[in-house]
Amino acid sequence: MTPEDLAELLTDQTPACRPARAALLAGGSCEVWPSVLSGAHCAGIVRTRFRVSVRKGVATLGFPESAEILSGVGEALVRTGWIRSADRRQYFQVYLDAAATTVLACIRAGIRNNPLPTPGT
Repeated sequence: MTPEDLAELLTDQTPACRPARAALLAGGSCEVWPSVLSGAHCAGIVRTRFRVSVRKGVATLGFPESAEILSGVGEALVRTGWIRSADRRQYFQVYLDAAATTVLACIRAGIRNNPLPTPGT
């Protein structure tokens, strides 16, 4: 899936969708993984990541909304992926339907003051 294709699917599912879309349209990168998990399983992961982030004092965006959406999906299969801003300071996790035709939810972990290293450098 191209960044433009994924950007088209990001509307207002969660508060993190608009910044994720902006990151893609500003030259960010993305990947959607071929494996699938149940929505309920993904909801559990999002809740755990949220608790850890809060405990560490990391600002987040879209975690509670995404957990609720994914819980509502139940045992239906969900495909996951990521978006990274061009400056590598923002990282988003996206959750799509099994066919990767609809974004269900999106979260953003904290914004880094120092960008992540570029792979291979």
